[in-house]
Amino acid sequence: MALAAGRVRALSLWRTPVDPVPLGGGITNVNFTVQHAGETFVVRVGNDIPVHQVMRFNERAASEAAFRAGISPEVVHAETGILVIRFIEGKTFTAEDVREPRNLMRIVPLIKRIHTEMPREVRGPALVFWVFHVLRDYAHTLRDGGSRHTTRLQGLLDTAARLERDVGPIDVVYGHNDLLPGNVLDDGNRLWIIDWDYAGFNSPLFDLANLASNNGLTPEQEDWMLTAYFGRPADADLRHRFSAMTCASLLRETMWSMVSEIHSKLEFDYPAYTADYLGRFERALAAHQGR
Repeated sequence: MALAAGRVRALSLWRTPVDPVPLGGGITNVNFTVQHAGETFVVRVGNDIPVHQVMRFNERAASEAAFRAGISPEVVHAETGILVIRFIEGKTFTAEDVREPRNLMRIVPLIKRIHTEMPREVRGPALVFWVFHVLRDYAHTLRDGGSRHTTRLQGLLDTAARLERDVGPIDVVYGHNDLLPGNVLDDGNRLWIIDWDYAGFNSPLFDLANLASNNGLTPEQEDWMLTAYFGRPADADLRHRFSAMTCASLLRETMWSMVSEIHSKLEFDYPAYTADYLGRFERALAAHQGR
């Protein structure tokens, strides 16, 4: 943390000395707020994380595209391992906030804007985020790292292969791919989506399933969300494919945490996070198989 704060203080952006203040809540990066010349900024500090397929050139391109699309705050400075973004004064959502019907009605159109508007704004090379590739790659990383979860990996991969078949052919959009509640902000007038570490081309079903699975949407809310997004009532086939992607989203978060257990240097209880999401995944899988 001290080394990261030193990097923030040394940025050429500042005209006067600054005092970085750690910003809690992050489970991938080290973040600070900085007061400078009457303005507040968020400074994200982090290098590429190959084990999570996080590439900072991609995060920067997505963040800048999201600003141009009016979805995310402005990037004011970037250099290797550093992203400086204007601070948004407002409420960071919890899962309960996301589930609030009034908020859900605001979030779903914003997700559709990500999918339809951001492809026109992204510049330079762009990544693909295909959850089933991510799961296979995580399994290699876990085996190579001697993870305590190694013995269960083959079973998880077999399940992932069945889920991939259940998802079937997809449309391709540009997705956020990390719709945890803390990545939604409300400034009192509008919503913002932040943190584009995992952005890339994907199926629209992943962002929808990711939102639902990370925030505990009810089946009724999931049906409403699918209808609102696609403009028609969800039929049995769409529900089945969405259910499979929901399981995949939960498995990805589980295996992300398994990898973080052995690779992350942040102070966070990854084993507890793994156990939480593994339980969510197993319950969602049982429901999917019972359809």
